[in-house]
Amino acid sequence: MAFRFVHTADIHLDSPLRTLAMRDPALAELVGGATRRAFVRVVDLCLAETVDALLIAGDLYDGDQTSMKTARFLADQLRRLHEAAIPVYVIRGNHDAESRITRELVLPDSVKVFGGRAESVVCDAGPFEVAIHGVSFAQRHAPDSLLTKFREPHAGAVNIGLLHTSLGGAVGHDLYAPCSAADLHGTGFAYWALGHVHQRSVEAGRATIVMPGNPQGRDINEAGAKSATLVTIDDRGAIAVEARPTSVAEFRRVTVDCSGAQDGREAKARIEAALGEARAATACEHLVARLTLVGATPLAWRLRNDPEKVEEEARQVGADLGRTWLDKVEVRCREPGGEDASADPVAELRLLMENEVAQSKAFRDQFAEIAEELRGSLPSAAREELFGADAAGFADALAGFAREGADDVLAFLRGGGREV
Repeated sequence: MAFRFVHTADIHLDSPLRTLAMRDPALAELVGGATRRAFVRVVDLCLAETVDALLIAGDLYDGDQTSMKTARFLADQLRRLHEAAIPVYVIRGNHDAESRITRELVLPDSVKVFGGRAESVVCDAGPFEVAIHGVSFAQRHAPDSLLTKFREPHAGAVNIGLLHTSLGGAVGHDLYAPCSAADLHGTGFAYWALGHVHQRSVEAGRATIVMPGNPQGRDINEAGAKSATLVTIDDRGAIAVEARPTSVAEFRRVTVDCSGAQDGREAKARIEAALGEARAATACEHLVARLTLVGATPLAWRLRNDPEKVEEEARQVGADLGRTWLDKVEVRCREPGGEDASADPVAELRLLMENEVAQSKAFRDQFAEIAEELRGSLPSAAREELFGADAAGFADALAGFAREGADDVLAFLRGGGREV
């Protein structure tokens, strides 16, 4: 007889998508509703597999939620599990700690929400016992490890730990309740059900350590297929983990090679081919694509001078394919090489901007100062999307902005200073 459970985390119900909403309100509505639908799929998975428990490793909500519609939705889904006699074990993450819903929502008796002091619950799994340990965030910030709060493993039981942690740190995630994989392996627990980092990872050793990722991506920085983890512990204590798809919409970066394209019709055909290939490779219901046009083409300046037209044509391609949405189009095409700068003032200006202006310390320092001021005025999600999550990402972003700005100026000059 086996003990089987589903492990998920970072649902972020009704997460606000402000930057996406500014670009496409219909797309923002789709992805905003997708977090709910993904959670329904997690519950459906529990019911279909008749598991023994659902483990949620933090961040059910997305901060200081005010709508009790979210609370009612969550209560309805957990009631489905309650009626099927499937218990739910929950810890609060950094976002849950500041949510009003966390304090006010009344949950079924079958839902165990661990508090700020570590607790453990022992379950009878037939030939063996299972001890589920957990500790919640009491406050939004947890700069120190929470491992010291956990109780010792229950002797003779299979011990499972629920922990919301950034581990040693991850790009795009602040440091929360830090610890190392070695620390987790040394606890004597058999399985660590983690949350906080939105990218799935599995590490097997003395313990099986799983970060399931979030069940639904919310922007291009959470690209790729998303899932929940189905875990089976057999009567010998062997652990098997399996990713089960949950996402409704998948974000994907799509590169379109426009090298040598001679006219708009050929460029559009390249977009159709790249989007069609991405749509075919996407298993979930909707694809949300960010297109990046690259390559040397005589159309480079025309594409840059009229990005709205390129974006609208790409949206139409997506509509024709069906369930294919456009997040954004980035034009990074360049004009073919071999220009004679002495005979072409625009080519001469390009060399000057690339080799002298952009490389000067005065330019880099002033550019960084302006960017720092702008970055400080943005909400965190937009800040990370535009400027990266660390110093290296910030430097790369500035270099990219400088290149794109120079290319936009040159494209404008190629067009004679007129909109194309």
